[in-house]
Amino acid sequence: MTQEMAAETTAMGSAIPSGAGSHAERLSSLYPSGNLSISREEGLMLYRDMTLGRRFEDKCAEMYYRGKMFGFVHLYNGQEAVSTGVIKAMKAQHDWFCSTYRDHVHALSAGVPAREVMSELFGKATGCSKGRGGSMHLFSKEHHLLGGYAFIGEGIPVALGAAFTSRYKRDALGDTDSDSVTAAFFGDGTCNNGQFFECLNMAALWKLPILFVVENNRWAIGMDHDRATSDPQIWRKAASFGMAGEEVDGMDVLAVRAAAQRAVERARAGEGPTLLECLTYRFRGHSLADPDELRAEAEKQFWAQRDPIKQLAAHLTSQGLASGDDLKAIEKEIDAEVSDCVSFALDAPEPDPTELTRYIWAED
Repeated sequence: MTQEMAAETTAMGSAIPSGAGSHAERLSSLYPSGNLSISREEGLMLYRDMTLGRRFEDKCAEMYYRGKMFGFVHLYNGQEAVSTGVIKAMKAQHDWFCSTYRDHVHALSAGVPAREVMSELFGKATGCSKGRGGSMHLFSKEHHLLGGYAFIGEGIPVALGAAFTSRYKRDALGDTDSDSVTAAFFGDGTCNNGQFFECLNMAALWKLPILFVVENNRWAIGMDHDRATSDPQIWRKAASFGMAGEEVDGMDVLAVRAAAQRAVERARAGEGPTLLECLTYRFRGHSLADPDELRAEAEKQFWAQRDPIKQLAAHLTSQGLASGDDLKAIEKEIDAEVSDCVSFALDAPEPDPTELTRYIWAED
């Protein structure tokens, strides 16, 4: 199968247009999630979480272009099914999460209040990192978010340490309740770096309870993934370490959630780590400073048609789990929440200059 072929049929029954890219071709080997069943409550929870992520990021773009938000800002639009699918398959304030510089939506899915996330983006004292981290360094001990990291691969060893702690407490200290699982999120551009391979090796060696979640959006800033790695199918690298590996349609929240549930079950049972490659796509440029001129228009249009929020909405309505009015009510609620968090952040105090040296060392 080549990119020059005008059309091929994917597992979802849609056509792959010429120029849509290798990611689109890989979808043809994946099973559709149409037979996965969820309850109305679960479906609305997933829809609400993804909608919050999307509307929050849209508001960030607005604030940035209005000159209200500064620094580097990397938005998550299009990738919501990965954050929601993985994090909502895990236990809130029990399991642990490590993010990247594209971390706003991970924080929201983990339960960090929108007010705290937006405040951090404005550098305010009410931010989850007390205004010291900004867009790329969100952290919340309360919500088990171990941080966003500006340099690629930085969070993977931290996540490995959290997974080791869980296993050590259980095996060495006799804490039978210690069964927390850690999810480490990172992009395709990270997977040729040393931390990735070293941590996979250690996780497999000690059978650590960790999910290595690759958010493969095909573009590492402006580098096409296929040009940067000898084997573009990252999930296959799991076999080299004797661990479970799986690829999944990262635009399908039900498919991601099911894969994450399988991986978490294995991890809690002491069966070790999983490398989960989610084929996804960001709808905006690498950051809000990126004019996004490198990606082909046909590629962007193909993935826009696979919008994960619209796909879930169609599933919920077609299965009789929700009405259009139900979904509109959620969207209205989310819009109010996002407006509130912006107002709160704008009115919040700046960090006190006398506290500049706080939080450098452990104090409490």
